[in-house]
Amino acid sequence: MQPQQHQSIQSARVDKYRYPRLAKLLHWLSALTVFCLFGVGLWMVELDYYSSWYRTAPHYHKSVGLLLALVIVIRFIYVQCVVKAKPVQTHAKWQQKSAKAAHLLMYALMMVLFMSGYLISTADGRAIDVFNWFSLPSLGEVISQQEDVAGLIHEYTAYALIALVVIHAIAAIKHHVIDKDDTLKRMY
Repeated sequence: MQPQQHQSIQSARVDKYRYPRLAKLLHWLSALTVFCLFGVGLWMVELDYYSSWYRTAPHYHKSVGLLLALVIVIRFIYVQCVVKAKPVQTHAKWQQKSAKAAHLLMYALMMVLFMSGYLISTADGRAIDVFNWFSLPSLGEVISQQEDVAGLIHEYTAYALIALVVIHAIAAIKHHVIDKDDTLKRMY
């Protein structure tokens, strides 16, 4: 076997354990956006009526949230359709299953966040303007006290998502620092 063929076989073997560039980009874009939306959400609920950000901050929060929803749907479809990176071989089966369950739960929590945010914002019958580029129409009030109920769901789901993301990050760092495997490197 020639050295060049040997190198390409090794590259192919390594590549099936790494994520494609688009997957990495969507992962980090989603992670950064989730943390920013969480921080802005915490700040936003403390604004009073006289703050200059009282109307502006929710507009940006909703717009970015809806664009993130689109990115997450695209990301989910992409992950399901594209050949996925194989699990690190040193991971136990329970770790592989736990990681898969955590990822699915993160997707589910984000979908609940998007839906509850939509229900909060459209309870009064008004559409959501996304950066004034387009409007997402309202379904109106679907349930009694929709804004309050959806608001509580949105808040607690956001806390749950951030907790799960922190656990996800700690697990990745643990694999990198303690186990010294390629788990974290696969996303760079």
